[in-house]
Amino acid sequence: MTQIEKTRLLKLLYQQRAMGFEYFKEYKPVGSISPMLPKDFDSLENSVKGCYLCNLSKVRKNVVFGEGNKRAKVMFIGEAPKTSEDESGNIFVGLAGDIVTNIIEKVLGLKREDVYITNILKCRTPENRVPTIEEVSTCKPYLLQEIELVNPEIIVTLGSTSFHHLSEEYDTPIASVRGEVISFGTAKLIPTLCPYFLLRNPSSKKEVLQDMLKVKSLL
Repeated sequence: MTQIEKTRLLKLLYQQRAMGFEYFKEYKPVGSISPMLPKDFDSLENSVKGCYLCNLSKVRKNVVFGEGNKRAKVMFIGEAPKTSEDESGNIFVGLAGDIVTNIIEKVLGLKREDVYITNILKCRTPENRVPTIEEVSTCKPYLLQEIELVNPEIIVTLGSTSFHHLSEEYDTPIASVRGEVISFGTAKLIPTLCPYFLLRNPSSKKEVLQDMLKVKSLL
């Protein structure tokens, strides 16, 4: 067993123990083990809030879990909590949150509580840096379980990080795929730009408007 496999197995064992499992009936290679995450939102959120599988748990103030309609047709996925989200424990607040809310209400014609909003990571990274592959691989099972529970018709990835790690097309620039409709299981995935990017580049809002009009046409 390689050192990487040992590390992944150790993380998995800690995760299983945190959920109440005391042993495996038989050993299987790490790649064939599927974490048995809770099948309901309350238990999943409690598991996430009690997660200490990566170093981000040592520096966070609050875990930021997803929020909104747990049976939403549309699911938005961002990168990671920023400082304001880490402080409040709420997702997409402040100016970036206003952009997300305006997209939902003024373009899609929905209420914010009608959709489901979450992030690839549930904890803030130091200085709001881009998450590492190791951090994403540790946290991604929680996201995939959220997707399974919500079972949305449309997934909107906000920015390159969420698109790359969800689609696993790491070499595809977000600019070349934003607004496209991509199959993702039973859902349609539509990448668009990150609201934090729009704060720095307000002229790009017209591109996001085009993407959201496409989302609206699919509702």
